[in-house]
Amino acid sequence: MTDAASPASVAHPPTPVTAPAVRPAATAAGRLPRVLHPGAWWLWALGLATAASHTTNPLPLAMIIAVAALVVVYRRGDAPWALAFRMYLVLGTVIVVMRVVFRLIFGGGQGEHVLVHLPEIPLPAWAAGIRLFGPVAAEQLLGGFYDGLRLAAMLICLGAANALANPKRLLKAVPGALYAVSTAVVVALSVAPQLVESVLRVRRARRLRGAPGHGVRALRGIALPVLADALDRSLALAAAMDSRGYGRTAAIPAGQRLLTGGLVLAGLVGVCVGVYGLLDATVPGYLGLPMLLLGLATAVAGMLLAGRRVRRSRYRPDRWRLTELAVSGCGVVTAAVMMLAGSVDPDRLYPPVSPLTWPEVTPMMVLAVAVAVAPAWLAPPPVRAAPPTPP
Repeated sequence: MTDAASPASVAHPPTPVTAPAVRPAATAAGRLPRVLHPGAWWLWALGLATAASHTTNPLPLAMIIAVAALVVVYRRGDAPWALAFRMYLVLGTVIVVMRVVFRLIFGGGQGEHVLVHLPEIPLPAWAAGIRLFGPVAAEQLLGGFYDGLRLAAMLICLGAANALANPKRLLKAVPGALYAVSTAVVVALSVAPQLVESVLRVRRARRLRGAPGHGVRALRGIALPVLADALDRSLALAAAMDSRGYGRTAAIPAGQRLLTGGLVLAGLVGVCVGVYGLLDATVPGYLGLPMLLLGLATAVAGMLLAGRRVRRSRYRPDRWRLTELAVSGCGVVTAAVMMLAGSVDPDRLYPPVSPLTWPEVTPMMVLAVAVAVAPAWLAPPPVRAAPPTPP
């Protein structure tokens, strides 16, 4: 015999208990997560790299590296390419160490503060001017550290752009004339993150099966599945690109195709001549900025004509909004302020190593770094994968 249900329970059936919805912190703060235009991140990173290239002062260089790392930590997503920033930090450290070691091997002896006397290796007469080892001066090691830190800062800034910008969305923003080249570049840039993701997935599967995680057998057990997965992904990417019409061109007459190619080639030659005219003060003035502008206009005209050969559609193309303009403007302002600081007080941007002096920071350097860090709060929160729903 069963108990009869009460009228109240029939009228109001019990509500099933569900887990509380996870509300993102960004939504609670009033800003919805979205993907920023990849061109904005690249312009911001190129501005930081330009600012780093105009100084050897380790203090602003260290601040630029810290700014790039802070923005990446705050605004990177959970995509495979977002995990590559650590590799750029390691590579930058290797560059600094290699520059110091290079000065240790080939640049010892020039300086007043000799740190250590290494045995000098004699060289034949045809290698005059080259010195191996010998006395090691602090000035030479410090000069190598400055040069290596500048190169490392530029590389880390570009690594920040790779970690923040979506390469697949960047492919949609390139001109039609460069679409074939940009497709190859984007595919090449996405190979390393995909391999890292494949290695992590295969190692996780092996641990779940109780397989050993170290040794030659583990390497062989990981390498083969990773290669097979990379091949499968390449075939799937090629099929997806072919189904969407990548690389297909419209029926263009041979004469028009020759005209567009000639315009692009002539424009690039004009750009090269114009850049050379700007760098060399002995050439006539009309080979400088006028030739550079003429070459750029010719190349752009050729690219616009060549872009008509590409017939492709865009689903929800990325728009440049006020946030994209603000982020890219931060990079441009950072480069401009650092270049202005170099014209006002160049000795602070390039501290001498002989005699040894402590590097100093000017207010303009601090202003450039303060502008560069603004995208950590100006950019919208990144879009992350939703957490798994509990059963």
